[in-house]
Amino acid sequence: MNSNLSANTPGDGEILDAYSNAVISASETASPSVVHIEVRHEVKSGNVGGRGPSPKSESGGSGSGFVFTPDGFILTNSHVVHGASRISVTLPDGRKFPATFIGEDQDNDLAVIRIYADDLVAATLGDSDRLRQGQLVIALGNPYGFQFTVTAGVVSALGRSLRAQTGRLIDNIVQTDAALNPGNSGGPLVNSRGEVIGVNTAVILPAQGLCFAVASNTARYVAGLLIRDGEIRRGYLGIAGVNVDIHRRLVRFHHLPVEHGILVDSVEPDGPARTAGLIERDIIVGFADHPVESMDDLQRLLTEKQVGVPTPLVVLRGTERLTLSVIPQESRSVRAK
Repeated sequence: MNSNLSANTPGDGEILDAYSNAVISASETASPSVVHIEVRHEVKSGNVGGRGPSPKSESGGSGSGFVFTPDGFILTNSHVVHGASRISVTLPDGRKFPATFIGEDQDNDLAVIRIYADDLVAATLGDSDRLRQGQLVIALGNPYGFQFTVTAGVVSALGRSLRAQTGRLIDNIVQTDAALNPGNSGGPLVNSRGEVIGVNTAVILPAQGLCFAVASNTARYVAGLLIRDGEIRRGYLGIAGVNVDIHRRLVRFHHLPVEHGILVDSVEPDGPARTAGLIERDIIVGFADHPVESMDDLQRLLTEKQVGVPTPLVVLRGTERLTLSVIPQESRSVRAK
């Protein structure tokens, strides 16, 4: 019986060949869509002798991206192209094109640019909700300007949150140990079928193997809005606050579904919150019929759907529980140039 099991069990060589073939197949499927992005930023120098306008110089940077529509729309990271005065894209076949900035969502570190070229190969966006921990993934990009580099690893964790440069949390982040380096930003993270299941965005240094990608389902949604509108609309209340614990007696007395809330530090004059009657020292515990325990909870709920819509805001004022009606205003991301 042991001999039969031994005969039917694949050897180490066969297992490694299968792994290698999966990585090769996935990278060959996705690689025609991966692009190298170069950006230039205008930098103002100081006045010479205090006379005349400041002379301008340029600084440069680079990153990765991938074509996701046949007509030339390209996904990348916001931090790759943000504020660029010029953007150029090099395709895997060596052709180089100027790119047009379409729009960006800094809160999710995503941006869309566009080139006009023939014979483009569009990557397939997969379903990131179907990912499983331990699943094989491959990262493609151009680290340190080295054209087209492949690294492989696994999905280390799902459902992570990562704070964007704006301070807002990016939800449903995919954590992987597939090595990322400067220049990989904006490149695709693909599964064994070559489908894009994430947009590579960040590494934790000096840690080893802590790399992150924005989930493809988030990228699909954001990219659609950026192509349509050139921007992302979100609700805005005009407050500053800190997360605090709520006294247990108040939690029990008001039957609150939360034990934490947002202590309002300041309220902007003429802002939506001030108009609704919110004042300093109020504690926010609910918004839009959802419990709120932190500023991150509130930010997640301030979506495009809430803009201009009267929405219940539940607060504690001293020992009282009040429900205010607030109309969030629009807080827009950067428009297309």
